[in-house]
Amino acid sequence: MYIMVSPRFLSSILVSTFFLQLGIWVRNIAILLYVVEHTGGDGFAVSMISVAEFLPIFIFSFIGGTFADRWNPKKTMVWCDILSAISILFILLALTYGTWKAIFFATIVSSIMSQFSQPSAMKLFKQNVKEEMMQSSMSLFQTLLAIFMMMGPVLGTFVYQQFGIHISIGIMSISFLLSAIALTFIPSDNTPKKTIDNHVMEEMKAGLKYVLSNRLLTLLGISFLIAGLGVGLVVPMGIFIVTEQLSLPESYYQWIATSKGIGMILGGVLSVIASKRVAPLYLLTTGFLVNAVCLMTAGLSSYFWLTFSAEFFIGFVTPAFQVAIQTLILRNTDEAFVGRVNGMLTPLFIGAMVLTMSFSGLLKDLFSVTVMYELAAVFFIISTLITKSMYRILPRKSTTAAHETLGA
Repeated sequence: MYIMVSPRFLSSILVSTFFLQLGIWVRNIAILLYVVEHTGGDGFAVSMISVAEFLPIFIFSFIGGTFADRWNPKKTMVWCDILSAISILFILLALTYGTWKAIFFATIVSSIMSQFSQPSAMKLFKQNVKEEMMQSSMSLFQTLLAIFMMMGPVLGTFVYQQFGIHISIGIMSISFLLSAIALTFIPSDNTPKKTIDNHVMEEMKAGLKYVLSNRLLTLLGISFLIAGLGVGLVVPMGIFIVTEQLSLPESYYQWIATSKGIGMILGGVLSVIASKRVAPLYLLTTGFLVNAVCLMTAGLSSYFWLTFSAEFFIGFVTPAFQVAIQTLILRNTDEAFVGRVNGMLTPLFIGAMVLTMSFSGLLKDLFSVTVMYELAAVFFIISTLITKSMYRILPRKSTTAAHETLGA
């Protein structure tokens, strides 16, 4: 049964997200600095951190989404956080008495748990937030993530440099436990549960059929994938924009990164304010288009202030189109399929990003950093054009496909 927004739900999920992000960012930065320090900056070892973080997304995202549709979402999230906390303590023991390479398992385990927890969180939003409040609630959620995008690296660096890897791992475990405790305050779902007799593979097939039969979700997934191709091209290129395009010392990169972080925070705040006035599809189209223009500008710019401004506006619109994507998924997906739809669309973006990221360095050496940014801009223009066709679908979207799939 819907209410506008349950204050208890929203406060619990935001507090949980705060502790979860605290643990994740301490994990990311502490492990990065530890591996760099322990291996003397070995490129392969450092790259394995990203592999440990992203590989579970490909393997477990759709599986996790399927089980999120079968299990109680609140209990799933609580147990994922508890298991993450316990496993990290075992990793701490292995690190102390065994090999330093055990540190990679901290990333792998928490990344696997996230693939079950994240779609469950989406399902809880669907259950506890009325449709007209969905966008503003997601905006608050994304604003908190944006704050950690900016402050997380600073916080993680401080913790590692002051206390070392063992205390950092301890903080990760405590953060996950505190997240689990916060989640216990989410109102319980008293709706009678339907008995699920289908095999897991049958439910995964039903989820795939559901997405393919829903043209809006299909186009959203395609635009998401193409945008991921663009993001992957430029994520590793930020430092080269500074050193090659602007001919400035590497130290200037921190200011470029800071401008993007400030933009994300301000954009998150604005998305909360404007969420009731601006349709999510308009936010998505605007976000893709602004990214295209700003990437094109950053790739051609030889002025620091212009590049700084372009990166600021990329950060500024990022929360808006992230909110738009999640809102469109929740509004246009039957509750029984929320986990599987989220678990299917997320790997499209991540997979595309990792694919182009893996050979972006080679392309940069063959061409130039300017070509990389202009090519990324083209991908975002294509995504923008795809969203244009979604305007014709959204007003007359029906739930016929959902009922047909559920009955299959």
